Amino acid sequence: MSTTEITSWAVDLSTVGPIYPFVGTEMLWFVLGLVFWIGFHIWQIRFEKQTYDDDMAHMKRPELFERALKQHRLD
Repeated sequence: MSTTEITSWAVDLSTVGPIYPFVGTEMLWFVLGLVFWIGFHIWQIRFEKQTYDDDMAHMKRPELFERALKQHRLD
């Protein structure tokens, strides 16, 4: 299957021109990937902090503390 006139890779690629789509948009894709990566980590940190705070609020109930001391499950 060929989408260009290239039938062999034994050519000087500098004379062929672009060999992949969206040539020239590499920096845009890098910046978008970087923003997504940093945004994901910020979201993950906030989500884990909220989950941790909820768990700690749940575990501070006196009856659960007593059950934990008696080695019962705290579901």
